[in-house]
Amino acid sequence: MTSDTRPIPAEDMAPVAFQKHDHENCVETALTTADAQCKEEGLRLTPVRRKVLEMLLQEHRALGAYAILDRLRDEGFGSQPPVAYRALDFLVQNGFVHKIERLNAFVACSHPGAAHSPAFMICRKCDAVAEAQSTPAKGVLGAAARAAGFEIERTVVEAEGLCPDCTQKARK
Repeated sequence: MTSDTRPIPAEDMAPVAFQKHDHENCVETALTTADAQCKEEGLRLTPVRRKVLEMLLQEHRALGAYAILDRLRDEGFGSQPPVAYRALDFLVQNGFVHKIERLNAFVACSHPGAAHSPAFMICRKCDAVAEAQSTPAKGVLGAAARAAGFEIERTVVEAEGLCPDCTQKARK
């Protein structure tokens, strides 16, 4: 995991995937951040790792490993599952990507390089995923853990529902 422990300013914590934004700038900024973090930490962002990250950034929704593998094959990167899984392992381990347990899929991190506990809002219709900040250690879960003498090291918070677009379509 990244050694950067800078806090995320509150104004930067809005879920991006459900908001209209400059998507091209969003992708470029994230790739530039990943390149810089890898250089700073002596990590190798190989062409296949960079391509997987770029694919996930383009989507703002979770993609499974085999969907990623299909896209890698189409881009000429190979067709063996380890190609995708090795890239995903690196990206998850270094905080560029998160695994969405409910979907057994992956999504690009909205806040790479920052120490945070993400919570995911997953649209059950279109699989769009938005990342928000979670503070489980300070909430009810944290209180229960402290009462039990348990130290939380990692949490996965996933909420399922409808994104704004799907909610609006359902009302029509």
